[in-house]
Amino acid sequence: MIYPIVKYGNPVLEKPAATITEFDGELKKLADDMFESMYAAHGVGLAATQIGVSKRIAVIDVTFKEDPNARLVLVNPEIIKKEGRQSGNEGCLSLPDFRETVVRAKKVTVRAQDLTGKFFETTGEDLLARALLHETEHLQGKLYISHISALKRDLMKRKIKKLIRAGEWA
Repeated sequence: MIYPIVKYGNPVLEKPAATITEFDGELKKLADDMFESMYAAHGVGLAATQIGVSKRIAVIDVTFKEDPNARLVLVNPEIIKKEGRQSGNEGCLSLPDFRETVVRAKKVTVRAQDLTGKFFETTGEDLLARALLHETEHLQGKLYISHISALKRDLMKRKIKKLIRAGEWA
């Protein structure tokens, strides 16, 4: 099932998501639906909050379907290590058509659970590091625009308000 992507302004995006304690078929179905929704929206990562579900689960595929082994499901993820710095253009499915330069760690290690509840660690560099940080922050109620200047963030918010008034941001 493809879920619509929740846009900036929806309160679910700015609240920490609930910790997942039940690892069942429903969670597996949610992860499958999240991949389907992410691919339909042409993204490389998706947090459950972005489809209006306040649960600590995110999916990532920086290869966008090219490598089935690259698909990552992160349940209750926590960043445990950051190294280096990278600066790059970043966007978000919940802020369509907006992109800004964001400085992030170049290499990131995450500790999370899989769909059975088993803990694992994964390390990513470059785009994968950016995606791991971006999606984990979504689950904490934080958006990438918190990493840009107040001026750029204010300009973005003003443009969004205009789009809302014009009925083009639903």
